[in-house]
Amino acid sequence: MNTHLPLSLTLLALLSGCTTQPPANNWRYSVPDLAIQPEAASGNTAKPGWAFTRQAVAAANPLATDAGHQVLRAGGSALDAAIAVQMVLGLVEPQSSGIGGGAFLLHFDGQKVTAHDGRETAPAGARADMFMDQGKPLPFPEAVQSGHSVGVPGAVRMLEAAHRQHGSLPWAQLLQPAITLAEQGFRVSPRLHALLNADALLKKDPLALRFFYQADGQAWPVGHVLRNPEYAHVLRLIAAQGSRALHEGPVAQAMVARTAQAPRPGTLSLQDLASYQPRMREALCFDHTASARAYRLCGFPPPSSGHIAIGQILGMLGNTAAEGPELTAGLPSPDFLHRYTEASRLAFADRAQFVADPDFVQAPAGNWRSLLALGYLRERSQLIGAQAMKSAPAGQPGGQTTSFAPMPTQTEYGTSHISVVDAQGRAVAMTTTIEAAFGSRRMVTTDPSRPGGFLLNNELTDFSLAPADAQGRSIANRVEPGKRPRSSMSPTLVFDKTTGQLLMSGGSPGGAAIIHYTAKLLTGTLHWGLNAQQAIDLPNFGSLGGPTMLEAQRFNSSTVDALKARGHEVRDMEMTSGLQAIERTPNGWFGGADPRREGVVKGD
Repeated sequence: MNTHLPLSLTLLALLSGCTTQPPANNWRYSVPDLAIQPEAASGNTAKPGWAFTRQAVAAANPLATDAGHQVLRAGGSALDAAIAVQMVLGLVEPQSSGIGGGAFLLHFDGQKVTAHDGRETAPAGARADMFMDQGKPLPFPEAVQSGHSVGVPGAVRMLEAAHRQHGSLPWAQLLQPAITLAEQGFRVSPRLHALLNADALLKKDPLALRFFYQADGQAWPVGHVLRNPEYAHVLRLIAAQGSRALHEGPVAQAMVARTAQAPRPGTLSLQDLASYQPRMREALCFDHTASARAYRLCGFPPPSSGHIAIGQILGMLGNTAAEGPELTAGLPSPDFLHRYTEASRLAFADRAQFVADPDFVQAPAGNWRSLLALGYLRERSQLIGAQAMKSAPAGQPGGQTTSFAPMPTQTEYGTSHISVVDAQGRAVAMTTTIEAAFGSRRMVTTDPSRPGGFLLNNELTDFSLAPADAQGRSIANRVEPGKRPRSSMSPTLVFDKTTGQLLMSGGSPGGAAIIHYTAKLLTGTLHWGLNAQQAIDLPNFGSLGGPTMLEAQRFNSSTVDALKARGHEVRDMEMTSGLQAIERTPNGWFGGADPRREGVVKGD
């Protein structure tokens, strides 16, 4: 990885991290001045990258980043900081994640990587055909807004379990930043304002309408101080009682009641909530060589499909010969884009065919690593030719076939990413979600007279809406009671294979395109010698199995024409990634945040 920075950016980054450190033994959360919350622009805002010597935290909103940074300065661990960040994100970025959703967390304790699965589960009353209507899948917006879309939340219980293993500061202390901000208020950001105004479904929920919108139905303006006393109340319960306060008692009863309301009442029960358990899984790691250096890339195993797809794409690219430079004039070349999107199609074909909750579906050849075997990827890469494939078939990893039908392409949304490294060498990469923007558009409150609350996920629409294909063959990622839906979330930790030294923590939101955003980060840093900010800034690209997607207005006409000449159907699209990354440098750490969103990096 190239960690060289222009002097002006280095100085700016260092200065941005220079503040007085509070004493760790007497920590009280310091509320940021309302005048500087959060940032003053939306859309695409250039980020400088930030350099630090000891520790850093990267998150999707400046207030969340600041909360995590204060926890690190108070002597908290990387895991402690991630908990504080998550609780603030649920307040200031409610469209993307929260206590009503789930998360995948990778943790490095200085020696070992562990994978903490807080993915939502389908209620016991879920049915395979619950998203079907007269033999056809529901239109996606109807499926999202239905009570059937709500999965059993897992993020808080997972974070609590991880805290027992990796936490340093008391659990209740980590929730205080979000409680304080919820009570005192935060300024509505440009992104939150824009998404509120653009979302027609959220206004159909009376509680959300009353909280997020003015009397005329317009979203609160940018800069409006929004207070959420109900969220503060619920967090105080969780601070005192742990995740039991969310999964049992009045809060659980309120979640069940909201899910049971029309349209299409769901089956979420108190027993579903009380019995939820996070999973500890073995991190999925594979070796990767770039620029004559050997790396170890660790990510999340199924039910995530992300790290497998990323490993397949990178592995297949390593078996295809480049016709020239992969970067031309600072942008991915047409030849690279051709090879990348062809590898993507093959990876997404395998994803659709094989990947689902490992507690319900057996891995090909009995091991998910069969999809990353070197011989298998060499075989798959031979399907990549000079012209675009008309269709990409699934393979036979381990020489085995499957009785499952491929899952049709389906919309995925949402999420947020957090990366943290602390001064003791511990690190977190966590991707967290309620799925679509504002989830199922069902707000939960324990007291309707108290403004605010939190939003429930629509995570079950990550299952295949149709349980089987036209021939009656079951789809691996179909709905089943207690099952975790397939995800694309791809929290990633990168290590030097020879020394074992941690080199980077990164990830992104973006639905199924998370795979491409994270692969772009890895390609840019490991192969092209870019620093994390430069790699994040690159235009986005990829394929979900069909057309070749290019980030709108970021590629010139000659690139588009060259791809079309190779048989690609090219679509200019808004590809709003939200990458966060922290990478090691000779002097410490360097963090990057996506210019397409509001994230920043802070540290010491």
